[in-house]
Amino acid sequence: MNSSQIKHFDYIFTGTGLAALMTVYKMILAEKFLDKSILLLDQDSKKRNDRTWCFWEKEDSIWNPVISKKWDLALFANQDFKRDLDLSPYTYNKINGLDFYNFVFEIISNQPNVTFSNEKVTDINELETHVFVGTEENRYTCNHLFNSIYTKAFAESQNKYPVLQQHFVGWFVKTETEIFNSEKVTFMDFSVEQKGNTRFMYVLPTSTTEALVEYTLFSEKRLSTEEYESEIQVYLEKLGIQKYEIKEKEQGSIPMTCYPFWKKNTKRVLNIGTAGGWTKASTGYTFKNSDKKSSELVDFLQNENFEMKDFYKRSRFWFYDLLLLDILYRHNELGSSIFSSLFRKGNPQLIFKFLDEETSFWEDVKVILKCPKIPFIKALFRVIFLSNKINQNQ
Repeated sequence: MNSSQIKHFDYIFTGTGLAALMTVYKMILAEKFLDKSILLLDQDSKKRNDRTWCFWEKEDSIWNPVISKKWDLALFANQDFKRDLDLSPYTYNKINGLDFYNFVFEIISNQPNVTFSNEKVTDINELETHVFVGTEENRYTCNHLFNSIYTKAFAESQNKYPVLQQHFVGWFVKTETEIFNSEKVTFMDFSVEQKGNTRFMYVLPTSTTEALVEYTLFSEKRLSTEEYESEIQVYLEKLGIQKYEIKEKEQGSIPMTCYPFWKKNTKRVLNIGTAGGWTKASTGYTFKNSDKKSSELVDFLQNENFEMKDFYKRSRFWFYDLLLLDILYRHNELGSSIFSSLFRKGNPQLIFKFLDEETSFWEDVKVILKCPKIPFIKALFRVIFLSNKINQNQ
């Protein structure tokens, strides 16, 4: 193929997951990139309701039009106690994947400078003056590339940083009788048998007879589909639900790691989303972190002579996440006691603020002191030792 057949763009996004679509959407809203040609490449056409995103928020955001349900109350439970959490001034919000895709693509499809192509990326090669991108059908070049195609081997082929998975199977069920409190989400219910892991149920009721019921683990290895589904069945029976219809199913596995994905960023290539470490490592929450990072990125791109490798800034919250992951990797059975110690008497607003990485250092201390002391002290020494080794090698 000769060079005249290779199409050139200012920006190419390889993979159009949450992070990529948020970034492009905000680039359009900013009206600062109208003279830039943008190509989005993904083998998935984004026509399915393939996932559910949840996040907590104090005020309405630009995503308010696609929020399908909000809750002001949440339940936290384990085998010993239950606690209803008043989330105010926060609300816990749910967005269906397809609603988000349709919302974003409606504006993207009206932009003459933005192109979406349903192609599988096969090759990315950074050169001195541009980046080359190959797909199964075409060849492209660009000035800067945003990659959100996650390479599992980067994190899982090393042993410096622990790697867990937030893995789950969820059923959207409709019951014959009114059983759910549609105004209260079950945030974490650790009353299920732990079996040496961190396991909990997560329930998003959309009415008194409809809910997403999800069996979730923070652990290293995934289970067979049958094991997730049998636990959901047991839990529904425990709630007193005898007859129900499964309307839809979802499943997923989100990597939880502090692996320094940013070290893969270069002058012209930036890894974003899960591939760039945008997922909150200690919880697996993705939406809020991606919302913040995408806004920072759009501002960053408006600087002159930027280099992609300069975008990422590591914060103290990375260190906190590393502490928790170190504990859960070595002693996965401690998850229930750690999260229970936070929510048994802790201020839920402060915990959410901490998980959003918006607390002051002294607020951090208030949250961390509620956690079991001995595991965190041991992890602290291990992580300090690891950090010193990392700094020496940088």
